[in-house]
Amino acid sequence: MKLIEFSDRYPDEASCENELRTIREKNGIVCPKCGNKRHWWVKDKKMWLCSSCRHETGLRSGTVMHSSKLPLRYWFIAMHLLTATKKSFSAVELQRQLGHKRYQPIWEMLHKLRSVMNLRDAKYDLFGTVELDEGFFSTKVEDGKKEEKKKRGRGSQGKTAVLVMAESQANDNPKASKGHSTEKSVGHIKMIVIPDLKANTETNVVKENVDKESELITDASTSYTKMKTIVAKHSPKVILPEEIGKMLPWVHIAISNAKRLILNTYHSVNPEYLQGYLDEFCYKFNRRYFGERIFDRLLLASSSGRSSFKHKIY
Repeated sequence: MKLIEFSDRYPDEASCENELRTIREKNGIVCPKCGNKRHWWVKDKKMWLCSSCRHETGLRSGTVMHSSKLPLRYWFIAMHLLTATKKSFSAVELQRQLGHKRYQPIWEMLHKLRSVMNLRDAKYDLFGTVELDEGFFSTKVEDGKKEEKKKRGRGSQGKTAVLVMAESQANDNPKASKGHSTEKSVGHIKMIVIPDLKANTETNVVKENVDKESELITDASTSYTKMKTIVAKHSPKVILPEEIGKMLPWVHIAISNAKRLILNTYHSVNPEYLQGYLDEFCYKFNRRYFGERIFDRLLLASSSGRSSFKHKIY
């Protein structure tokens, strides 16, 4: 959706309230107390009244905006800015654009929207041939680790391990591959922050996110020794550095693009919140062909469930 179109469609708070009400009534209002689906709209109180038990359901109840005191239009603007560009939008910049005095609620709003993106993508498994590898993202060093002797490589205190999975299949016409010379085309991707590189840890993550009838393409790392027990086919291969782009092209394209986005927009992130930024990247990547419809999809997801993000003093 173009900026002018957004301004015309949602010029004020009332237009955002009407849109949220329309979406929620289309999905169906269910009373959380008795399960009744018949309600009356009380205009003055901006809520639905259950026809059976008289329980009141607020306009924001059960949505990502639940308990938020920010104007609905703030939420709509944030959703628009997050989906209108391939890049991201920092809380500091959004706070400046909105003219809001406090940083904390704007920061929380963005993280709640990212958690909704995660909940939506978590409903779908990866299918077919799936590339798998780890990426190591630069993050802030936690206070308790600053005094430790600095390490290099995988065990570095300033690196957070991420398991990256990408649906990948042979491309019949590599020259027409959306600007990439790769011989494979990509479907959906997932990026999951992991606490360690142990075989059990990575096997459990793959089991939760990849269909059991899929084929895994990986290198010969010992972290993948148990993968053959959870998928239809897994043939690990020793991959030379110069062959990475051919064997696992889309995993490393995704890692490179995500690192560049985080570095350019946020410069550095806390490892505790890295998953949220990756959720946003994957959500938009997986819907890269949605065009202007991606805003409507995020609005629908935000209206359908509460956020899993917990309030914290940042």
